[in-house]
Amino acid sequence: MRITASSVEEYIENCQEERQAALKKLRAVISENIPEGFEEALSYGMPGWVIPHSLYPAGYHCKPEEPLPFLSIASQKNFVGFYHMGIYAKPDLLNWFVKEYPKYVSSKLDMGKSCIRFKKVDEIPYDLIAELIKKVSPQDWINTYESYIKR
Repeated sequence: MRITASSVEEYIENCQEERQAALKKLRAVISENIPEGFEEALSYGMPGWVIPHSLYPAGYHCKPEEPLPFLSIASQKNFVGFYHMGIYAKPDLLNWFVKEYPKYVSSKLDMGKSCIRFKKVDEIPYDLIAELIKKVSPQDWINTYESYIKR
C-alpha cells in the first residue's frame, strides 16, 4: 500500500484514520529513544530513521545518494509495519527481541526478516520498542552494515 507524501507528517495524515494515532505514538517513542546521530526522514516512501551522509558519506550501497537506512514505520494494507534493520543483521538482537516479545504481548509474534507486523494497533508494545531502539548506536549500525556489504 503506497502512501504519497512529501514529509513524515503528511505520510501519517494520509494513512487510514484508525492507524494515525498508533503511527504518531510509534514516531514519538522512536524519536524519544533513538540514539543521537540518527535522523528522521521520509525514506523509501516511509517514515524512517537513517544515518545521514554527514556521518556516513558512502550512503546506502544500492543507492549511494540515499542515506543509510536503519528503521522505518509504515501503514501497510493489513498491518502497521515496524522495520528494524538491526534485527535482520544482528542475531543476538533478534534473539533478545523474540525472547522479550511475549512479556509484552499475548498474541504470537508476526515478523519477517526485518519487519514486525502489528495487525492490532492496540497491541503494539511501545515499551519494548523503546528498549529495542536504544540498543543500536549509529556507529554500531555502520559497523554491522559494513561487515555485511564488504564480504
